[in-house]
Amino acid sequence: MSKSRTSQTFRPPVMEAARWVSGKSFPADKPLIIVSQAAPVDPPPEPLREHIAEVALNRPEAHLYGPVLGLPALRTEVAQQWSQAYGGSITDQNVGLTSGCNQAFAAVVSSLTNDGDEVILPTPWYFNHKMWLDMQGVIAVPLDTSAEMLPDVTQAEALITERTKAIALVTPNNPAGVEYPGELLSAFYDLAKRHGIALIVDETYRDFDSRSGAPHRLFENSDWSGTLIHLYSFSKAYRLTGHRVGAIIAAPERLDEMEKFLDTVTICPNQLGQHAALWGMQNLSQWLAGEREEILARRAAIEANMPVLEAKGWRLLGLGAYFAYLQHPFDIPSDALAQELVDAAHVLALPGTMFHPEGSERGKQEIRLAFANVTADQIKVLFDRLASYRPKP
Repeated sequence: MSKSRTSQTFRPPVMEAARWVSGKSFPADKPLIIVSQAAPVDPPPEPLREHIAEVALNRPEAHLYGPVLGLPALRTEVAQQWSQAYGGSITDQNVGLTSGCNQAFAAVVSSLTNDGDEVILPTPWYFNHKMWLDMQGVIAVPLDTSAEMLPDVTQAEALITERTKAIALVTPNNPAGVEYPGELLSAFYDLAKRHGIALIVDETYRDFDSRSGAPHRLFENSDWSGTLIHLYSFSKAYRLTGHRVGAIIAAPERLDEMEKFLDTVTICPNQLGQHAALWGMQNLSQWLAGEREEILARRAAIEANMPVLEAKGWRLLGLGAYFAYLQHPFDIPSDALAQELVDAAHVLALPGTMFHPEGSERGKQEIRLAFANVTADQIKVLFDRLASYRPKP
C-alpha cells in the first residue's frame, strides 16, 4: 500500500522543536530563551482589540460567510496602498485575501501545478513552502544560494525544465533574513517572463525591511500580472497571527482559479481578522513604524553582540526582518546541536537541516535565530550562552 502524501513529508519544524522542551522545566535564573518561531507573541495593540470587539458586537454580518476573495473594502485598501508604495498600477481586482500567507502560497501552487510539476525554491527554503509542494505531488527543485545567501539567476535558469511552473522567492528572507536587492528581483522577473513561468514573491516581512522606499520595481512593469504573484501577511504587521489574514496580488484570471481552492478549503477568510487588518492599515501606520524601529534595534543588537560568537568560530550568514542565520563551528550536525542547546544553554532554536534538502551538508552547519520576541538585553544573554556552549564529549 502506498503512503499518503502527508506521511511522506516531514513534521512541522516549529511543532517538532516544541517537543524538545515538552515536560522540561527551566530555573528562574536561567529561563528558556525561545528563538524558534517567527511570530509575535503579544496581542494586537489595545485600540485594534477594541475595534475587533466593536465589530464582533455590532456588525452581525462579520459572523457570516463573506466573499471568498475577501472584503471589498480591504481589497481596495490593499490595492491603493500597494500602488502608492510600489509605484505600479494595482486594482482591487488584483487582490485576493486568504486565511494567512501560508494559505496564499497553497492557493497559488494549486492554481499553477499538476502532479510531477516543479517549483524552484532557493535554499535554505521556508519549510512550509517545501511541505506544501510535497503534499501536492509537486517537486521542489532546490536552488543553492551564495555565501551572501542570495540566489543566482544563471543557476536558476539551468534548473528550468518543461515541468517548471514557478520560482518562489521570499524577501526579506525566511530563514536567512537577507533583503533581496531590487535589481536581483528584476532579473528573476525577466527570467520568469522569458520562460513563461510565474515568479512568486513572498513579502510577509516587508514591513520590517531596513531599506526606505519600495524594495523593488516589479509592479512598475505594465504587464506585471502576467508573471508576478505577490504574497503578504497581516499577521506580523498587526499581531494578527490567530486571526489568519493574508493576501495575494495577481492577475484577476489567476485569482479566479485560486478562488476555487479557497472556496473549497475555508470558503472565506476570517471576517474579524479582515476588519482588523483594514482598521490597522487605516489607523496604525505610526504604530507600525515604531514596531519596525524596534525590530531594527534588535537587528542592531545582533550585530553588536556578534563578535562574542565570532571569537568562538561562529559566522553570521544573514540578518534581517525577524532572523539571524548563523554557521556554527562544531563537528556535529545542527539538528543534534539544536537539541543539545535546549539542555546545555536553555535555548530553543531551529537547525539548518530543517531548511535544506535531506542530507544537505550545508544545512548541518547552520542554525536560525528568530529574534522578534527577544529584547536587546535578552539577545546579549542569548549570545553569551551560545558562546559558552561546548558540545558533549
